[in-house]
Amino acid sequence: MSKELLDKVNQKLTVNVDSAIVSAEMSYDFPVLTIHSNKIHETLKFLKEDTELNFHFLTDLTGIQTADEKQLGVIYHLHNLPKNLRIRVKTFFDINKPEIPTATDLWPAANWMERETYDFFGVRFKGHPNLKRILNVDEMDIFPLRKEYPLEDQTRDDKSDKMFGR
Repeated sequence: MSKELLDKVNQKLTVNVDSAIVSAEMSYDFPVLTIHSNKIHETLKFLKEDTELNFHFLTDLTGIQTADEKQLGVIYHLHNLPKNLRIRVKTFFDINKPEIPTATDLWPAANWMERETYDFFGVRFKGHPNLKRILNVDEMDIFPLRKEYPLEDQTRDDKSDKMFGR
């Protein structure tokens, strides 16, 4: 069913949301769509409000940084509860302008997930009602889950990277 779902979503988005899809693929038997960041809100709204697709439940939202460290992204996991269908929607944008529209107007539960993503990755969600840190201290001027920071304390001399496979 997953491949059929991906084909159906791909076809509906191609018709209803102009030039939104970057890629559509199966990842471990899970439908995954990558969407242009300027079309993410329109795409999410369509996926939620389309009566046939009906992805009305936001299971999860989190941030990601690409391996080349030049882009940040947001991943949404959506669920159609009555039909038990799931889909993953990803979008990426330049790390120097980490900004996309909020999804809190579509799913109020996105509020805390977006705040956590801001707190750890620095993604600014335009239109968010209260975008501020929730787990790290307000004075913190870094985003700890970005790959800009070393994994280990660089002042320690009792550990060698060779011990960790690096």
